[in-house]
Amino acid sequence: MKGSFIFSLFFLFLILGAANSQVADSCNSPLSLQSPLPFDTTTLQCVPVWSSQSFILRYQQASPNVWNFVLSAPNTNAYIGIGFSPNGKMVGSSAIVGWVESDTTSVMKRYFLGAQSPDQVMVNQGNLQVGNSSMILQSNQIYMAFQLIVNTPEQRLIYSVGQKGRLPSSPNFVLSQHRDQISTLMNYATGQFQNENPDAGLKRSHGILNMLGWGILMPIGAMVARYMRQWDPIWFYSHSSIQSCGFILGVAGVICGLVLEDRLQANVNKHKGLGIFILALGCLQVIAFLARPDKESKVRKYWNWYHYSVGRILIFLAAVNVFYGIHLGNAGAGWNAGFAVVLVTLFIVGVILELRVWMRK
Repeated sequence: MKGSFIFSLFFLFLILGAANSQVADSCNSPLSLQSPLPFDTTTLQCVPVWSSQSFILRYQQASPNVWNFVLSAPNTNAYIGIGFSPNGKMVGSSAIVGWVESDTTSVMKRYFLGAQSPDQVMVNQGNLQVGNSSMILQSNQIYMAFQLIVNTPEQRLIYSVGQKGRLPSSPNFVLSQHRDQISTLMNYATGQFQNENPDAGLKRSHGILNMLGWGILMPIGAMVARYMRQWDPIWFYSHSSIQSCGFILGVAGVICGLVLEDRLQANVNKHKGLGIFILALGCLQVIAFLARPDKESKVRKYWNWYHYSVGRILIFLAAVNVFYGIHLGNAGAGWNAGFAVVLVTLFIVGVILELRVWMRK
């Protein structure tokens, strides 16, 4: 009885392993599809072009002006796309996009990415001349097969995956903003490719400068003004210096963000608008500092109310926008955790110092 039970478990594990091997596509095994494709697939070259999203590209030059492609990816209730770009950017590229409807109907469309706005992403447009094509859903894996009538395809290929549950719908088939994308440079002769991310340094600088300037130094400067009044005039010069450094770093971060938006052609209007509003509040604080009335002036208390209120709004919005920027940039949980730890630490220190102030009173 015990031996039969162990054998049954072993047999069950074998079945589960076989099922999992059917779900996952890999370049280590030959392409085996239940439905035939419109061209021969036995000699296709296989490249795992996007490991994090399990994108696999198979291709072959079938004749001097015909290229066969098969792009496979897991079906996550989102569209998948491959774009052929002259410069490695989304805007100006032509793409093949496919998805599976809720009734398992497969859809594949051509798009021209004319600009960031949805009305400029035009269906059945672009400079791709497509020959035979078909799309297969097998073992929850999408296989998008198509032929390009071209002497040599563009080497800069862009892959994208859409938002889950937001599939293009008829009759316009408007594409929602992609959830993630990657740009690669492909060598068709060797099958080697490299990820193209020339703006990674600028992206990192944008995040660090804004996080440090608006998100960290500004709260520290406000705490200095609140809790170091007994050390006059050290608190004033410390407060002014810290806030000035934070403002300068924040301005540099905003400039990096504007340049980054132009290069990536990204649709980040909310993040951009909030960042510009924060910059405007920072500029108002600088103007208020330069135009502050004397301590003996009757309007000094109103100036204090204004200065404190604008500063607190700026700090709160800056923290929100930093977290939002981390989300948009897909920077990962490490950035969120690191910034959250800094904010929690500042909050705890602020609570302790606030209690000391009230105990003195």
